[in-house]
Amino acid sequence: MKRFSLTLLCFASSLFSAQGLNSQKETATNLSKNINEQSVHQSVQLETDKVFNKLVNLRRTFHENPELAGKEKQTQEKIKQYLLDLGLEVQTDHYGYSVVGILKGDKKGKKIAWRSDMDALPNDYPDPEVFKSKVKGVQHGCGHDIHMAIGLGIAEVLSKNKKSLKGTVYFIFQPEEETFKGAKELLNNGLLSKINPNEIYGLHVTATPVGQIMVKPSEMFAYQKRIRIQLKKGLSEEELNGLTKKISNSLFRASSGSKPWEIQSIVDPKIGLTHPDTIFKDYLFTDGKFNIYSKNNESFLEAYLYETNSSNLDKIIPEVQKIVEDSGYKNQLLSISFAQENPTVINNEKLTKSAIEILQNLYGKNAVASDYGQVPFFNDDFAYFQQKIPGVYFFPWRI
Repeated sequence: MKRFSLTLLCFASSLFSAQGLNSQKETATNLSKNINEQSVHQSVQLETDKVFNKLVNLRRTFHENPELAGKEKQTQEKIKQYLLDLGLEVQTDHYGYSVVGILKGDKKGKKIAWRSDMDALPNDYPDPEVFKSKVKGVQHGCGHDIHMAIGLGIAEVLSKNKKSLKGTVYFIFQPEEETFKGAKELLNNGLLSKINPNEIYGLHVTATPVGQIMVKPSEMFAYQKRIRIQLKKGLSEEELNGLTKKISNSLFRASSGSKPWEIQSIVDPKIGLTHPDTIFKDYLFTDGKFNIYSKNNESFLEAYLYETNSSNLDKIIPEVQKIVEDSGYKNQLLSISFAQENPTVINNEKLTKSAIEILQNLYGKNAVASDYGQVPFFNDDFAYFQQKIPGVYFFPWRI
């Protein structure tokens, strides 16, 4: 089966199976024994293969015509028309250029939400694709073009199986993810008072082996914080650089000899996310050099840091304060704070285990790769949805 088709099939079948769950105690094994459910999965597979080329072309159209956060107007129109053509109810009045497609099954069941992000990044990195961006300075460099194609593909496949669909599926196409704003604003503007799903699912493409999905309960990313140290002006550049180096070295924690900031290693079979002894667990490090600047006759030191253990977060500021004071700068210290601290994606344990069981039962044990670590640097405002709704966030392969 084609690569894109397999991942789409896995997601669609996972959601479809979730519609048929009468309780959390009902297992994927029991579902798979039901002949009617199996015929549904076969239909999903057939319809997925049928739309494969269509979705590849759709993804390329998105890739060629990217739009920045808050400017997703053409993208919204494309998604809206696609969903309307499938016969879905479509809402565009929740926030910004968001789109919500509503697919009501012919049978009673749960209300499931699927979220896809829409916005592109402001960059001009070399793009080897023949369908490269036509917009100067803007690219879909983070996979949102693929996310939208997958979301629309699931909508199309499930709409073709509407008579067997149990419950309602909400397809949330969310703007402004790159600015960590869209999900929060959708919630602040009352999205859940209008659609109120029981569960929510989403994904981010990554370089896992072809045909696999990687997922685990709990945190998928490290906790990202931007620490800010405010000092009285008067310290030399050499003193400030020395202090920041001492802070970074003192805070640093990782397995012996490992470099968890080398993001390219996440797919390494020996030290990457899928290995039990991955270097991407139990670490704390700062992101490169501190940004040092002056303002209003004061000095500021800022840096992003990445911590995998939530229980350590409250210890960081007191520890930094001690480092500063022990370095002889107690009298110069004005304040230490987190200038930015976004939430992180935390998968619901019961839903994640259920999704893994369903996917492995349908497509074999190798369909799901275990994730033993947490990714640094990146994050996703899908976390805001998970604060309100039990949810699961996957890492599928990237095409």
